[in-house]
Amino acid sequence: MNTAAKINPVDRLGLTLFFAVSLHAILILGITFTIEQAKKLPPPERTIEIMVVQNPTKTEKPKTHDFLAQVTQEGGGQMEEKVRPTTEITPPARALPTPVQENRPPAPPAPPKQTEPKRVITKKAPSAKKVDPTPKAQPQKPKKKRLTAAQLLASTDREIQRLTAELDRKTKLYSKRPRRKRLTASTQEYVYASYLDEWRRKVERVGNLNYPDEAKRRRLYGNLILHVAVRRDGSVEKIRVLQTSGHKLLDDAAVRIVRLAAPFSAFPAEIRKETDILDITRTWQFLHSNRLQAKN
Repeated sequence: MNTAAKINPVDRLGLTLFFAVSLHAILILGITFTIEQAKKLPPPERTIEIMVVQNPTKTEKPKTHDFLAQVTQEGGGQMEEKVRPTTEITPPARALPTPVQENRPPAPPAPPKQTEPKRVITKKAPSAKKVDPTPKAQPQKPKKKRLTAAQLLASTDREIQRLTAELDRKTKLYSKRPRRKRLTASTQEYVYASYLDEWRRKVERVGNLNYPDEAKRRRLYGNLILHVAVRRDGSVEKIRVLQTSGHKLLDDAAVRIVRLAAPFSAFPAEIRKETDILDITRTWQFLHSNRLQAKN
């Protein structure tokens, strides 16, 4: 005969506790905890130092005081009697004994200096000037004479005559000055253009025959402006370099070439009627081909 096992409440409670303990054990052992290390924060760019100062408590001033001090020190000192505080004075260092000097005979006294007798210079007292009590009479200014109308007209006539004579003298001097004519490359008058062309060709011919050898060796080239004053007989009055070529050798060579080409042809009759000196201004070129040429 099979008998069924009966489950009493105690067994049921025990089984429930077993399952509860097993479940908690699984949860506790299955879940793990990790401790994260705190990250180091970078140091701040600016720091502020804070210092806390405690205000000293104010002590009550004593009603009666024995001595006056710079700072109140209530309760300071350990003396029972009232004694004024003093500062200890350290005794000075003892001086070293001075060495005993040997007895030496005293040095003979120096002979007294002979003083020259003072010279007494006497001066005569200035004699008092005699003052004339009578005041001097002041000179009277001469009175200006008034000119009459006739005198004024006469002086005006003399001034006009003087100015006229001066003007005549300057006119005569100016008439005696040589007549000048300025010629350039743009001169188109036939008489002057013909003479200027002949003068240019002669300077170029002489210049090419006497081209400076040093300029050839140094390969110096450039342009310059030359002013030449020619008299009516063809002689040269003066030569000036108005604008340099940048090389003193070329400037001096141009002046030398013009002097070598002189004298030039005398002025034609048509030119002599109008002028006495021709001022010729031309630009001269020292070319790369070692030739001298006037620039048109």
